[in-house]
Amino acid sequence: MATAAIASGTSYTRIASPVGPLLLAADDAGLREILFVNGRTPGHPRSTWREDAAPLKETMRQLRAYFAGKLENFDLPLAPQGTRFQLDVWKRLCEIPYGDTISYGELAKRIGNPKASRAVGLANGQNPIPIIIPCHRVIGSDGKLTGYGGGLPIKEKLLALERRQLRLL
Repeated sequence: MATAAIASGTSYTRIASPVGPLLLAADDAGLREILFVNGRTPGHPRSTWREDAAPLKETMRQLRAYFAGKLENFDLPLAPQGTRFQLDVWKRLCEIPYGDTISYGELAKRIGNPKASRAVGLANGQNPIPIIIPCHRVIGSDGKLTGYGGGLPIKEKLLALERRQLRLL
């Protein structure tokens, strides 16, 4: 079951961050997307979105606190759109504790389908709200970092920040 398309009442803004510029998009339902402006697939606002930072003020505040190492758990209304399977994967991602990592296989087990590690990987890669829905906390079964929409150097930075090995602000 796919969810409806993003409403035309979507607001967006760009913010500078220690992992590069980010584009944030939200509507009345909540935060819809975080796009890496310089990521593997550069993020651009859609033609129906309007530039307005006001609805994203709290998101920006919490992201800055996260990058400063002062926030471990986000408290924002999230409204990612995807299939039921994707939504389940993204929900489970939010259960991975700050500073921890798990494998795709472990994530597949947690959603009740231990043979779905590839499908979990695909859903992970489609996460529309990276950082806040922490897909960066999923790694290969061999402990190595694997793909990330913002690029592996950003994934590495986020994990180092969470392990208190790096200060970003």
